[in-house]
Amino acid sequence: MKISHLGIAVKSLEEAGIRYGELFDLDEPHREIVEEQKVSILSFPVGDAVIELTAATAPESPIAKFIEKRGEGIHHIAFEVEDLQAELDRLKAAGVRLINETPREGAHDMLIAFVHPSSFNGVLVELCQRKG
Repeated sequence: MKISHLGIAVKSLEEAGIRYGELFDLDEPHREIVEEQKVSILSFPVGDAVIELTAATAPESPIAKFIEKRGEGIHHIAFEVEDLQAELDRLKAAGVRLINETPREGAHDMLIAFVHPSSFNGVLVELCQRKG
């Protein structure tokens, strides 16, 4: 297991992208839309991990709801695992509250699943696995 990325909820990808682009001295971040999650992302590599700016593409997006309730800021921390379904099964058996019991499509050609913040001291945890 390793840290994959840190998700940051933003209202405007363009505005946040300029600030983070300056911070990381990177003009062309990775851009991607994840239809299933109703989000658009900009990603900046930082060492072995990624900073993932995430904006809603629809009012019912989980990111739109997060920003409405809590404002912009850190949304989740993601850990990459080798076998996502096995990790979900292990955590469920240990009594951890899962948001997703089966993997879903995510950005960066990964499968993803979220663990409820109530199980990890208020922090939304994402588990992800590279496809293939």
